[in-house]
Amino acid sequence: MADILLAGESWVTVQFEIKGRNVLRDASYGEAADRYIETLETIGHDVTFQPCHVATQEFPRTREQLDAYDLVVLSDIGADTLQVTPQVAAGKTDADRLTVLAEWVRDGGALGMIGGYMSFGGKGGQARYANTPLSDVLPVEISAGDDRVETPAGATPQNQGVPNADLPTEWPHVLGYNRVRASEEAEVWATVQENPFIVCDDADAGRVFTYTTDCAPHWAPEAFLEWEQLPTLWNAIIEWALH
Repeated sequence: MADILLAGESWVTVQFEIKGRNVLRDASYGEAADRYIETLETIGHDVTFQPCHVATQEFPRTREQLDAYDLVVLSDIGADTLQVTPQVAAGKTDADRLTVLAEWVRDGGALGMIGGYMSFGGKGGQARYANTPLSDVLPVEISAGDDRVETPAGATPQNQGVPNADLPTEWPHVLGYNRVRASEEAEVWATVQENPFIVCDDADAGRVFTYTTDCAPHWAPEAFLEWEQLPTLWNAIIEWALH
């Protein structure tokens, strides 16, 4: 059993409705981590979930705080959320939590990044991980611009040899992913449209993986989320990351 910190997978939507000269405003809050958390708990792990607004304040800023976890997973949470803390936004210094995280990984920690509009390069390049200390430990090269690939007709991931898992060659389709390039020494476990889908590598004493589609709709449709082999896939990824 592993203690996993999952950060991201939340949003606030602000809506304006214009009726003549009147403007009505409304807002709603959403989260999309429940299916992924359920999968991780099904295979025996404990998950601490920090939605984006919680991670802004509470994401670990010291090695000691990170040591409470066996694995950190970032999913659809931009670098600004973790680097531009309220203190920094107010013009004060603060810990660079991505530097602390990268050093923790190199010393033996485990890190994963899941795809989304605010992962890797992200929408319009706004996720911005190419310009952070994590770019040196993740097993892929990240674009500084928009790296999203939308596949509305569906794209089928191809198993290139996930170790210690009896998985088919073709998996259920996905509706999008982040386009990255695998680092030279990294292992590509799966591809989608000949692009890396799951990539794993060592980072000095630690281990890192990337999973370039989302863990929730729209990129991960119901057919993928309900795939009976999905827990097997995630068990293989996490077992590798923790050894």
